[in-house]
Amino acid sequence: MKKALMLSLAASAAVMAGGDIAPATPVQTTAAPSSQFLIFDNIKVNGEIRPRWEYVDQDNKDETANALTNRLQLGMRADLFQVPGLSVYLEGTNVIANADFFDTTSNDLADKGPYPVVADPAQSRVTQAYVDYKFGDTLIRAGRQGVNLDNQRFVGTVNWRQMPQTYDAVAVVNNSVENLSLLAAYVWQVNRIFDKESTPILDSKRGDQFDTNSVLLHASYTFMPELKVTAYGYLLQDLHDTWGIAATGKFRIDNNTNINYRAEYAVQTDPTFDDVVANPTADADYYNLEVGMFMNGFIAGAQYEVLGAGNDGNGPFSTPLATLHAHNGWADKFLTTPANGLVDMNVKLGYKAKGFGVAKVIYHDFSSDKGSTDYGTEWDVVYKNAIPGVKGLTGLLKGAFYSADDYSVDTTKFWAMLDYKF
Repeated sequence: MKKALMLSLAASAAVMAGGDIAPATPVQTTAAPSSQFLIFDNIKVNGEIRPRWEYVDQDNKDETANALTNRLQLGMRADLFQVPGLSVYLEGTNVIANADFFDTTSNDLADKGPYPVVADPAQSRVTQAYVDYKFGDTLIRAGRQGVNLDNQRFVGTVNWRQMPQTYDAVAVVNNSVENLSLLAAYVWQVNRIFDKESTPILDSKRGDQFDTNSVLLHASYTFMPELKVTAYGYLLQDLHDTWGIAATGKFRIDNNTNINYRAEYAVQTDPTFDDVVANPTADADYYNLEVGMFMNGFIAGAQYEVLGAGNDGNGPFSTPLATLHAHNGWADKFLTTPANGLVDMNVKLGYKAKGFGVAKVIYHDFSSDKGSTDYGTEWDVVYKNAIPGVKGLTGLLKGAFYSADDYSVDTTKFWAMLDYKF
């Protein structure tokens, strides 16, 4: 595994399509008098309160899960030492949960076996703490930070869960060449969504984090609105190296109609799951084809995604740093790729309009990449809208209905959530 920091090539950051290494936009401002020298100046604060109910009915569990949880998040950004381009951002997140009625995955909880998992244990954490230095078209960010790249298929903050995933890293972002965005990051620790008592990943001693010496490289060039090409390399120590390329774009038909697409290929090399596979040197492939349409408020789309089985019977393609809930169904049955790989064919229909909000229905058909195993089907539904009279407040209703075949068990999930950002 590569341990050298390769800060000569990479990808876009805060402003690239789908990519984000910035916190929520702050809204409160207190500026200090310019005649004084202060450590902190131009202070801006932001926050979020997000209560949620999650219900899970899973056929192999005697009880149903009823999880009442809440996220409280507070952040502060400030200019630092009155040096142009130098700033700091601090953020803390607290999650409370009624853990009597669901399994949080925390190993210090007894008698949770009859309950399905809802991965929102009660915990508090400094979720972001970094220093920014911006000069010209270059940004250097050092410290604990959220990183969302593209559609978060490979690197994301898992923001659906109440405690987000963050990265202790140094990132360099450059946009000095018109239409070209570059990012390189060296990551020495990943802070997972779980608490410290949860099952660890690899040889980490704690379940809420694991140490690593990983490099994230990402570059995108926009040729025209109809074509942007993105290349990336995610070199994860003790896991694998992933190299990929994607083409994305949007065709505008008229003022009310557009068509968008994504075509992507990636290969995973040097997997090192020695305790899982006999020969960890085989490669695995990834394919993704998506097309979507928006017309007079109506939404339609289709996707064909393949996480390949490893060659010669070895480990399948995996995305351990992804925002996994956003992919392969909201019932979360495929957080780990099955040994024979995964094929997800899905279609969606929806409607979006000002005042109405957005409503969508998605249908998935799952199967194996190798062999002919039927992994079942799933229906996902969601409705989200701003709540009138309270700025920054939205409501969400969501459901997932997974029907098993030759894999897993029937699972039904419901969510009701309020989200207030200030």
